[in-house]
Amino acid sequence: MLIPSIDLKGGAVVQLVQGERLAIRDDDVFGWVRRFERYPKVQVIDLDAAMGAGDNLALVRQIAAALSCRVGGGVRSIERAQDILSAGARAVIVGSALFKDGQPDLEFARRLADAVGVERVIAAVDSRGGHVVVHGWKTVLPITAADAMAALAPYCAEFLYTHVDKEGLMGGTDLGAILELRRATTRRLTAAGGITTKEEVDTLHEHDVDAVVGMALYTGKLALDR
Repeated sequence: MLIPSIDLKGGAVVQLVQGERLAIRDDDVFGWVRRFERYPKVQVIDLDAAMGAGDNLALVRQIAAALSCRVGGGVRSIERAQDILSAGARAVIVGSALFKDGQPDLEFARRLADAVGVERVIAAVDSRGGHVVVHGWKTVLPITAADAMAALAPYCAEFLYTHVDKEGLMGGTDLGAILELRRATTRRLTAAGGITTKEEVDTLHEHDVDAVVGMALYTGKLALDR
């Protein structure tokens, strides 16, 4: 399944290269909401909240009421997760808050799952150079994505794996790395990071992996499903 991504920064939809350089900015957020409303799943990420530079929470709440979406970015507390879910989001994506002192924070993961339900937690495990990265992909941890997923599996229904090495570069993703993780967990798996072609989306679908697509949709390289 293709899952379109709406990344929010400064009240606009953006696409960043490697999480840093601005490539696309569009202030017509709800134009994209309307384009994506027929998709059964849409991913919404509050980049400002993720980077600790304010937030787009009011906008997130509006989008969550309009789309069947999962929302991430700055979900560092149970209260924030509950707020987003109460606005209409189907699930919350939690990343950096699931790690502490270089390892999975199982105590927080357990409390979050107990509070909102395991079925509504998506654990984001982002990887660069073979290691998990957090804090907007700036902090490298001494563990692999597979190790993190093994530890966090009891506390989430799904993993979102971003292959940061390929993110935003429009050169394709690392299918080998993604499929290796597919074999490593029984949880639902969604992949992101450089997914550019229909062939990649189809290959991932064949292996029961959903594909989050951003840059390729916004540039028109990958056409929206009709």
